[in-house]
Amino acid sequence: MPIANRRALLPFLALATVAGGCRSQPAAPPQVSQDAWAVVDGREIHRDEVEKAYRRTAQTNPAMSEDEATLAKLNLLDQMITQDILLARANELKIVLPESELDTAFSDTQKNVSGDAFNKELAARNLTVADMREAMRRDLIAQKVIEQEVTSKITVTDQDITDFFQANKAQFNLAEDAFHLTQIVVTAVRDQGLNNRTGDDATSAQAAAAKVQMLMERLKSGASFSELAMDYSEDPQSAPQGGDVGLVLMSALRQAEPRLRDAVMKSPPGTVTVVSMEGGHTIVGVVARQAAGQRDPGMPEVRNGITATLRGRREQLLRAAYVEMIRNKATVVNHVARRIVESQGKVPPTLSLAKPK
Repeated sequence: MPIANRRALLPFLALATVAGGCRSQPAAPPQVSQDAWAVVDGREIHRDEVEKAYRRTAQTNPAMSEDEATLAKLNLLDQMITQDILLARANELKIVLPESELDTAFSDTQKNVSGDAFNKELAARNLTVADMREAMRRDLIAQKVIEQEVTSKITVTDQDITDFFQANKAQFNLAEDAFHLTQIVVTAVRDQGLNNRTGDDATSAQAAAAKVQMLMERLKSGASFSELAMDYSEDPQSAPQGGDVGLVLMSALRQAEPRLRDAVMKSPPGTVTVVSMEGGHTIVGVVARQAAGQRDPGMPEVRNGITATLRGRREQLLRAAYVEMIRNKATVVNHVARRIVESQGKVPPTLSLAKPK
């Protein structure tokens, strides 16, 4: 595979006028639903939506503490706030998702899973097909916004390629063949020095398997490999780099675990493969294979590799800046975060929210 709510606006209360006078009283604050966990420009994100997202993406891990589960939900809520803003932007840009495109993407996620296994997994997570389709619809529309507003605006010129080559000329003189690799690492144990953006950490074999399945589904639905790596990879070195490992020499690859070595050597450039080892997993992407010897920007593999590197770096930067910009323009009230702060870090009972003050 190539690498590759929303509710009607809350009614505003009219200004109350004093009988016989021309002065008006201050507007009363908008009323918020009891189960609203966040409000974005007047649109509510409800508890049930966060819980469904948690059941859809969280790893099956009975040993997870209440604090860990709450942190995971808080991170999910933050992602849903950003997604809500992106969906509102999609409406402004008149971006739509054809039903046929959703059907195709949804079918792709089930290619390697039997219908019975898929339905059993849904039942175990208390989800429906409609829940999964709606989540995918929102993911795909948000991705279309990023593609239009970010990805399509990234350019890499001939001069950019030449400058990069000259600044990194030594790395283009290879004594042996090498592979340009990316990775998302998921382990089955608690990781020290975790350095991903969400703090997500699988701590059992079952949790790791579920996490990898979720990540592969996200990749199949068009999610960015580098963004998923930064959000979920448990490798502290490559996660902040969007999973980019750089060039791995053939001699180093031969010393790798045989299953990982064989998967890389047998995979054509542009593919993603899951390699499972001792309860953990590595989603490895083969960006390019580069031959030994002195190379120059005139070689297609060199040019394409430099272009991919520069595009990836610029896309990460522009995406982060774009998301920050549109979030700054939005009015966001995160009631769950407020309640946790008010309770001095203690988990509010069942995370139920009292009516916002």
